[in-house]
Amino acid sequence: MSDASTILQLLNVESAYGPIRAIRGVSLHVERGQIATVLGSNGAGKSTILKTISGIIDPRKGSIAFKGEDITARDPALIVQRGLSHVPEGREVFPFLSVRENLMMGAYPRKDRDGVVEDIERVYGYFPRLKERINQPAGQLSGGEQQMLAIGRALMNRPTLLLLDEPSLGLSPILVREIFEIIRRVNEEQGMSILLVEQNAKVALETAHYGYVLEIGRIVMNDTCDRLMHSQDIQEFYLGAKEAGARGERRWKKKKTWR
Repeated sequence: MSDASTILQLLNVESAYGPIRAIRGVSLHVERGQIATVLGSNGAGKSTILKTISGIIDPRKGSIAFKGEDITARDPALIVQRGLSHVPEGREVFPFLSVRENLMMGAYPRKDRDGVVEDIERVYGYFPRLKERINQPAGQLSGGEQQMLAIGRALMNRPTLLLLDEPSLGLSPILVREIFEIIRRVNEEQGMSILLVEQNAKVALETAHYGYVLEIGRIVMNDTCDRLMHSQDIQEFYLGAKEAGARGERRWKKKKTWR
């Protein structure tokens, strides 16, 4: 798929860490204004997909197109300037900089000073707690507040595509609900496309429009999130409907690819 409605397209992408192939022949796409999610157990290769898209890892094979332009193995700074922001696993805020300084770091490619001020206020609207801690060093924030800051910093680039890596990681159920409600709001209010990778299948499927299931570096299922939510395989292996053995050692009776 390569029409104007597609903002991101991966075709047969393979990435590796030394001799170890982390993702194998991955093909996926994200439509404009859509939230897409990639589900999978720890070590399945979800984070590698995002790092490959944003240029942190160069793929060994395949191609990546963003807004119709080939960005395969491009410099990460150029990809950011093109309108893609990546919120990494573990947040990676600047611990000795204040909340405001962290947000300003997210706006470094921009020259429109008035727009930057406007967007800081928009971020505070999404995350009022950040405004309360505007001058506090990011390293002193709670884990949930750091996740809010990491997302807010990414939004300061005014991206057309936002990559989110495990935003629920280490957060309480209440904070997970709060973070994912903001993700929905950003998508609905700004029309922002989002690619989300998650181990928390339930909240991801409830939030996203389209989903992919990754197992040992390969896409083994894809469909609308509503269909995936009602799939017997997903219910057994990801939603806890039935004991299915150790994570990472699951076997699918048959691989499914739905469009």
